Amino acid sequence: MTRLARLLPIALLFVVASVHADIRIGVIASSTGPTAVVGIPQKNTVALLPGEIGGHKVEYIVLDDASDPTAAVTGVKKLLTEHKVDALVGPTTTPAALAILDFVAEAKTPLVTTVGSSAVILPMDERKRWVFKTTQNDDLIAGAVIAHMAASGVKTFGFVGFADPYGENWYKVFAPMAEKAGIRILASERFNRTDQSVTGQVLKLIAAKPDAVFIAATGGPAVLPQAGLQEKGYKGRIYQTHGVATNDFIRLGGKAVEGTLMAGGPMLVADFLPAANPIKAVAQGYVRAYEARYGAGTMSTFGANTWDAGLLLGSAIPVALKKAKPGTPDFRAALRDALEQAKEVVGAQGVFNMSVRDHNGMDERARVMMTVRDGRWVPLP
Repeated sequence: MTRLARLLPIALLFVVASVHADIRIGVIASSTGPTAVVGIPQKNTVALLPGEIGGHKVEYIVLDDASDPTAAVTGVKKLLTEHKVDALVGPTTTPAALAILDFVAEAKTPLVTTVGSSAVILPMDERKRWVFKTTQNDDLIAGAVIAHMAASGVKTFGFVGFADPYGENWYKVFAPMAEKAGIRILASERFNRTDQSVTGQVLKLIAAKPDAVFIAATGGPAVLPQAGLQEKGYKGRIYQTHGVATNDFIRLGGKAVEGTLMAGGPMLVADFLPAANPIKAVAQGYVRAYEARYGAGTMSTFGANTWDAGLLLGSAIPVALKKAKPGTPDFRAALRDALEQAKEVVGAQGVFNMSVRDHNGMDERARVMMTVRDGRWVPLP
């Protein structure tokens, strides 16, 4: 056998390995800390994402930021420089997402984020053109809540939200929209995610005598002001953002959250959706997969946001593979472009139609007005 003949199989092996190079996706999730109730289902969902796309093995590298924006920055730097990921998913909180924007843009690596605030993608600029979002924008959810308020005879409301970008962005979106609908704000309060008491804020809200209170918070901490309002005898309507769209919110709040009103993603009430709704099958498929692995009743809207990130990447990666190889700047750029061109991608939380100016792409199909009744989320008529 000639030397060339002996080397040929090795050369062919190298070519095959190069053609089928691994795709690396970095994930940041708050699986510990105050936002763990949101981050754990996001981390858990990664195990359900496809291990192969377009004939290429997909490796997921999951890091915990412990609900700390500084740790999120450290983690993203590691994923970008050490692991050289082709795409990022996460993080769990809006402050963390805002903190990593510069590093994502500098590395020119697409980020499919799972946070609620539209501030991570709007207004569009050079930093945010690398960011896509799988949760409903605040104004989409706010529109449904305000329409329900108006139809229910609510004329005034009190606002209480996180003292961070999540709460502030919600106030900036919600208050003007409510005012335009003829619903006046009577009180505005803030609290920290780690606070153990919000009695002062609750008493000020009650003293203002609003017809309804809107709470802009996420996960377990969102229970605190609602439980306080109930304890002090508030009788008005209580609305929450889709930051509480999980069964854990009900388990944590118990009787205090009965009657909660919220506009959230359809996955949470998938069994109630009409058979003709394309989201129903995808949402039910996710719920079955998650609960088969983690137990009945454990599914979460927040995990579904990660699932939808996987579906978006799954639709975009084959397109990018036609233009470049994984692990290269060209592939990351092609992946970003493919995500921006995604059309009618049906997820568990909505249908995505991205564009140059819209990196969320969700419409009214991504929201359902619902309430907590007898310890479960049910859609309103």
